[in-house]
Amino acid sequence: MRVAVITLVAGRHGHLALQQRGLAHGTRLPDHYVVVAMDDPDAAEVLRSRSPTADTVVVARTGGGGLPLAAARNAGARRALEAGADLLVFLDVDCVPGPDLLARYADVAEDGALLCGTVAYLPPPPAGGYRLDELPRLAPPHPGRPTPPEDEVLTGGDHRLFWSLSFAVTPATWRRIGGFCEDYTGYGGEDTDFARNAAARGVDLWWVGGAPAHHQYHPVSRPPIEHLDDILRNGALFHDRWGEWPMEGWLRDFARLGLVSHDARTGSWHRRKTADTGHSGLSG
Repeated sequence: MRVAVITLVAGRHGHLALQQRGLAHGTRLPDHYVVVAMDDPDAAEVLRSRSPTADTVVVARTGGGGLPLAAARNAGARRALEAGADLLVFLDVDCVPGPDLLARYADVAEDGALLCGTVAYLPPPPAGGYRLDELPRLAPPHPGRPTPPEDEVLTGGDHRLFWSLSFAVTPATWRRIGGFCEDYTGYGGEDTDFARNAAARGVDLWWVGGAPAHHQYHPVSRPPIEHLDDILRNGALFHDRWGEWPMEGWLRDFARLGLVSHDARTGSWHRRKTADTGHSGLSG
């Protein structure tokens, strides 16, 4: 089985470098490491002359909008499939794979299954940075997702819990789902849409034990006010496609802050034009 790892990058070069190191120390090396650089001309230099060799794909923003996450994942998948991949493994740039992640995904992969491993959110790095051998001791897997034993797979998973931080599919399953909807741009919604498509097309969700990833720390805002416009735009698109709004937890938080309002008649959410967010660059 030819295993391709696909990751997207737009900055966070230190995180990308540690991911590359993690892949190099795995019990199974990727046959193809595809890094999709979104308006990030310096990413290729970060990866140069290091193992595993990275195949960099460049994707630009269009129309000055947010990062084209859906289009970038599709571009990475196309490159991997053109090179003959038998398994597509998607890793968020912040995620460092555990040593057995690729081997476990490859061992259990089947057509018709969407595979998800566990993800642990790491605390800020200690002085000198993270050490690969210390990562499992720094944080447990996220409590909001199933954590099967290392030699087990839980089938029949809830597609609403899917996350794009770490997942794998066969080429046949990728084509059955149809990839990511490229109408989504910027933060949020495209991964929820992908999982909804998977469920609608009879693709089961499997939680894979023994395939851990470790999410490197970076500051976040809660709620993510800087992504408010992206969330409203992508949420409306999701509503048009599926008849309901995703990310309603964030939307309710925005409402409590007076940033958005909910139209009970239509079920829609709208930005309050007079709201003072206290942030600049909301659409970035």
